[in-house]
Parts: sequence; C-alpha cells; structure tokens
Amino acid sequence: MSSLAVPQTEPVAGSTPGTAQGRRPLRRRIALIPTVTLLLGALYCLLPVAWVVIAATKSGRELFSTFTFLPGTGFAGNIRDLNAYRDGVYWQWMGNSALYAGLGALLSTCVSAISGYALAIYRFRGRETLFNVLLAGVLMPPVILAVPQYLLLAKADLTDSYLSVLLPQILFPYGVYLARIYAAAAVPADVIEAGRMDGASEWRIFTRIALPMMIPGMVTVFLFQFVAIWNNFLLPYIMLSDDEKFPITLGLFTLLEQGANTPALYTLVITGALLAVLPLVALFLVIQRFWSLDLLSGAVKS
Repeated sequence: MSSLAVPQTEPVAGSTPGTAQGRRPLRRRIALIPTVTLLLGALYCLLPVAWVVIAATKSGRELFSTFTFLPGTGFAGNIRDLNAYRDGVYWQWMGNSALYAGLGALLSTCVSAISGYALAIYRFRGRETLFNVLLAGVLMPPVILAVPQYLLLAKADLTDSYLSVLLPQILFPYGVYLARIYAAAAVPADVIEAGRMDGASEWRIFTRIALPMMIPGMVTVFLFQFVAIWNNFLLPYIMLSDDEKFPITLGLFTLLEQGANTPALYTLVITGALLAVLPLVALFLVIQRFWSLDLLSGAVKS
C-alpha cells in the first residue's frame, strides 16, 4: 500500500501561540511599558513647569478669570512690577541665593575633594569607621540637624548673618562619598607612587596630579550642592530674620504669605518663581557640556 502524504499548512504569523511569530507582538507591547512609564513621569514633572510658564504671562485679572493653560498678556507688566517691588528687593534675594549657592557649593566641593581623596588613597586607623559615620550623615534628614545647627551658631553669635547659612553647607557628606568613590576609580595608585618617587609633596601630588583626574566627579558634586543650596528653605528660615539677607526661596515665601491679603502679589510670586528656575537651567546646561568634555578628554588620554 502507498501512504498518502498529508500536506502541511504554514501557520499564520501571530495566530499560533507558542511560536516565535506569536511572541513578537507580546514582546513589543512589553517593551513599550518603560517608554510609557517614562512619558507619564515626564508629564507629571513638566506639567507644573508648564503651568508656571503660562501663569507668569497673565496679569492679576487674567490669572483668576481665564483658562489655566491659556497664555496671557501681562508678562512684561509682571516683570516691571517685580522690579519695582520694594525697590528691587527681588534681585537682592537672587544675589543672596547666588552667593549662598555659588560660594557654598565651591567650598563644599573643595572640602569633598580633599576628604574623598584622603579616604581613598591613604590607609590609616579608623578610616572605615569615619567613612561609615559619613554614610550615616548621608542618610540623616536635614530637618533633624537644623535646630542643633541653630543652637550652635546662636552660641557663636552668628545667627542672622550670611555665615549662618554658608557654614552648615560646607560639609556635604554625599559629596565626600562621591569624591572617595571617584578618586578610588580615577586616580591610579601607580601614578601617586611615581609622583612620590620624583620627590613631589603630597599636596603637590593632589593639586597637580590627582585633582585634574577628579574634575568630572567634582563638577557633579558642585552641581548637586549648588542645586541643594539654591532650593534650600528650612535652614535660611530658621537662621535669618533680616529679609534683606533672604535667599530667593524664603523671599518668595514671604511674598506668598502677603498674597493672602494682597492677591495682586500672586503674579509676582509666580513670575519670580519662573525667573528663579532659569539660573539652575543655565548652570546645568553649561556644566553638562563641560562635564561631557572632561569625560571625553579623560577617555582619550587614558
């Protein structure tokens, strides 16, 4: 007897479960989940920013009478009113924030670089214990330290001064942690030993050899600390009573409190908040470019 061959039909792509063709659409749908999640997160973060940008263009009357995301016609007037408010005290607040954040971040970066380098390169008794204490400082909420810092500075008669805001910001535990990790990875021990054999002092080795290798990491520390000090509210709120020394965060808060009795000040608060964000955006764009160039040049040199 001759057996009849049964013709085999090709399965339709996606119709047969368990086949590679059937699994591809499922994989594509699963791959879209991170993208959709990121888009939702971006929308959640950018929606308040869009509201501030649009609300800053509205006059006091338009702010409470027009659609939320409909641009207004009062941006130029808001800027003029903000400049005229108390003879331009807003720009003094901006200058104070620039002083606190710029000088504080610079000093904090220097302290972090020296401390992180010492913890990464030198071997001494108690090094790991000291590092663990610093890690505990990273986990410590700033609100817990605010009152003890106030009491210490009050004993030194430094409250209501620029130093009362600057001094507590100099030691940045997270910056020390980052500096140690980056120094251990970016500064080879052979280079340090070669410098010692050539007769260079430890300070010269740090400033001329190790520090240039650590610059990309220190730029990151500077950016983190600058943003943290610029946005800090609690410490100046506790330390300062003279409003001419207020940073921009505390100054806008006082404007917002006065807006409860004078609704016209709400437009000044919104416009001031928009202008206060612009230095952070500009700094991030400039430092990001500098940071990328440093990383690229370091990769080429290595």
